[in-house]
Amino acid sequence: MSNILIIKHGSLGDIIQANGAIKDIKKNFSDQKVMLLTTPPYADFMSSCPYIDGVLIDKRLPRWNLFYLAKLKKMIERFSFTKVFDLQNSSRTKFYKKLLFNKDVFWSDSDSFISREQTLEEKKLPVLDRMQLQLSRSGISETHFTKAPDITWLIKNIKNIVNQNFEGEYILLFPFCSPKLKRKKWPYYQDLISLLKREYGPKYNIAIAPGPTEIEEAKEFKVHTILNNGIPLNISELVSLIKNASYIVSNDTGPAHICAHLNKKGLVLFGSHTTPEKVSIETENFKSIKIKNLKNLNVADVFEKVKESLN
Repeated sequence: MSNILIIKHGSLGDIIQANGAIKDIKKNFSDQKVMLLTTPPYADFMSSCPYIDGVLIDKRLPRWNLFYLAKLKKMIERFSFTKVFDLQNSSRTKFYKKLLFNKDVFWSDSDSFISREQTLEEKKLPVLDRMQLQLSRSGISETHFTKAPDITWLIKNIKNIVNQNFEGEYILLFPFCSPKLKRKKWPYYQDLISLLKREYGPKYNIAIAPGPTEIEEAKEFKVHTILNNGIPLNISELVSLIKNASYIVSNDTGPAHICAHLNKKGLVLFGSHTTPEKVSIETENFKSIKIKNLKNLNVADVFEKVKESLN
């Protein structure tokens, strides 16, 4: 039995999207041990993923930290990997290829087996299309799941968590985003909350689920804040909360990708940072609004889209 390594460092949305490719890789190499190299925030929940046999943790310390790189190289060498599927496709993983792996290891990344011109053309394609092309060129002919990631393995019963806050149906909002990417943040969620309460107050609870760094910001919104005994939800709990929501409105963040790959009814809001097509986020039920500047997206337009789905 040979060992295969998949590299996917993050972010949350990227890890969620990669689940389909990871499943296809495992199905193609079902008799071999498939490991995942990822970062600490995702190691815990991915260790329960049924499509891999184990998780290796990369802290992604600075590249000049030679002591750490030597330690990482030693950990990787213990498994004698014969194939590496680089689904991160970053400058760091290209650096790892040169420094941490033997030259005879089969290496698959988005640049493998094609010209530079073709690489540049493929970068214009949706992310899941690019991932499928990468696997196909690497000898994986059946890629049934790459463009339809299956994350249902993360779903569990969280009724006890929801009941700490309310009972009944709920609309879920994700008004947060990374402080480094403020252009992805729509600024009018509180106005939307007021309209939702006025229109749907008796039928739907309005809720948010902040991450560890978002609890203080969550206090600004006059809605239910979903925590588990005061602690932010873990990834499995978050997926389950989204699964049971009646509708979701979100900025372009990790939870939006969870919504998409559960095919939930909802809406994701895009500014100029990218397009819904490029990040493969729209589905039959999960739609998007794209505008050059999110500050110019009127709350009435968002509310109208919500009403079209709920009424």
